[in-house]
Amino acid sequence: MARSSSGIVAGLTAAAIAAVGFLGYQASATAPVRPPQASAQEPAPAPSQAAVQQDPAKPVPVPEGSGTGVRVVYSVGQKRVWLAGDPAQPVKSFPVMPSTVHPKAGSYLVTSRSGAVTGSDGVPIEHVVRFASAGGVAIGFSARSDGALPEPDPAKKTGGIRMTRADGDAMWAFATISAKVVVVP
Repeated sequence: MARSSSGIVAGLTAAAIAAVGFLGYQASATAPVRPPQASAQEPAPAPSQAAVQQDPAKPVPVPEGSGTGVRVVYSVGQKRVWLAGDPAQPVKSFPVMPSTVHPKAGSYLVTSRSGAVTGSDGVPIEHVVRFASAGGVAIGFSARSDGALPEPDPAKKTGGIRMTRADGDAMWAFATISAKVVVVP
């Protein structure tokens, strides 16, 4: 009987998480469009990024060759993510802090998600969206619970592509299980 009860609880929990994610996605789709605001936690863009985006009022275009349709696009070289292809929403793009282990260029699917866990670097993180692995290291997007975006320790093998908490909220609502993730150089 205990196994049956735990199965029911696990099923109800999974259904509740899916419902909250769906409602969050719907809420973000109806939110008014606002220009991106600078955050004290976001790193200053590197010179290569500044060359790509001269005018902060203009959005950074989705990289060519990243496909079509609803997808998350992650550029390792630009240290940037795009939530693209949803006709009900404008493309959202934001800078990220890459991990020390990088996924190969290609197309992936979101395989798992966690609301709040401890990262492989020992830091509490939230809105974890995993899509790849390399060398035994899980790779995914997440936000630190404290909101910080420090450079990763180069001595540690980590796969957490970090973003601000607000961007983590947007990623969580957008990238559900089996969502497409395209990695470009």
